[in-house]
Amino acid sequence: MTSDFSIELPQPDDKYKWYILAISLVTGTFVSAIPFSCMPVLFKEISEDLGLDLVQIGTIWGVASLAGIFISIGAGLLSDRFGVKNILSIFCILVGITGALRGLSNSFFVLAFTVFLNGIVRLIIPITVTKTIGLWFRGKNLGMAMGVGAVGMGLGLMLGPMISATVMSPALGGWRNVMYFYGGLSAAVGILWIAFGREPSQTSSTTTSGTVPLRQALSKLIRLKSLWFLGLTLLFRVGCLMGMTGYLPLYLRDQRGWEIAAADGTLAAFYAISTVCVVPLSILSDKIGSRKLILYIALIVGLVCVSLIPIVEDGMIWVLILLAGVFMDGFMSLTTTILLETEGVGVKYSGTALGIVFTIVHIGSVSSPPLGNSLERIGQQAPFFFWASLSIAALVMLAFVRETGWRRTIRTASA
Repeated sequence: MTSDFSIELPQPDDKYKWYILAISLVTGTFVSAIPFSCMPVLFKEISEDLGLDLVQIGTIWGVASLAGIFISIGAGLLSDRFGVKNILSIFCILVGITGALRGLSNSFFVLAFTVFLNGIVRLIIPITVTKTIGLWFRGKNLGMAMGVGAVGMGLGLMLGPMISATVMSPALGGWRNVMYFYGGLSAAVGILWIAFGREPSQTSSTTTSGTVPLRQALSKLIRLKSLWFLGLTLLFRVGCLMGMTGYLPLYLRDQRGWEIAAADGTLAAFYAISTVCVVPLSILSDKIGSRKLILYIALIVGLVCVSLIPIVEDGMIWVLILLAGVFMDGFMSLTTTILLETEGVGVKYSGTALGIVFTIVHIGSVSSPPLGNSLERIGQQAPFFFWASLSIAALVMLAFVRETGWRRTIRTASA
């Protein structure tokens, strides 16, 4: 009886993993992405209400990621120790509460504090969702599953700019009520995890009780050079996109004279095409057996597009935004896949490894927006050139990252 039960046990998990993937997608949309991506298009209304200047806006946009520098490693350890269901259930609700608190802000400092507070709990979500997908999907399906998970983020990143300023704020009576509404959605997703979340039975014992001590995990992972270079690649890549996306709607409205809907629509289009392309790029990566080839193309395209935005005519800006957006979520999906496939990481150290990489990444997320915004004093083109230069640095770092696609495995085996 015992042996029969143990043989049949993985079968329900094999079906239930698709439900988990669906909940993970919803989590990315309504917890990780929309409450975050709504901010750039609401900055105009917020700045008029609170009297913020451009550098303060850049600081607010950056401080949203500041908490990640301090809590990313802890986020990985939490999911390793207490299980992904418990962490996602609790922290989705906390994201809702702290996200709603942003609506109570009456000054720059209060807004900065509430955005930082929201970041502390919100930034735990992507790491835990990534680990969840890594636990439920292995081998040839991992790249595809990561792509589907990234679709959730992409949908939220698209919907936030698309509806927050032009639909939600007028309908709800201002940006403060938008914060309250999105907070309620995040909390509802937490209830969804309480009701339907589950740990994979074949690994639940190791993820909840057999955890590796922090010192042991760190001592092993900090010696993996590829992990550090991957983190630095993402630092510069995310720094480029965070700065550009936070500044672009304001630039198009104030410097180019675009209407609000059109300016906000560029971000919506950027994230929309990213959402459409993320799964095909992940499948293509699995098919050709290379992760890095697609990452190289993404960085080169991003470098060219961001450099040209302040130079070209208005109509060409749409083309550049769409080209850059093709690879946005796909880049994150493939770099995360590389991390989980890196020799020496695996499921055992995945939470801590993700925490280390995201800690590095958030340094770029925090510093890039205010640094780039401050360069507007030199000229309107300067912020874009600064953010484009970060793509060059990312290309250099990527060269030192070890390929994990199946073509490298074949070459290694035949060598």
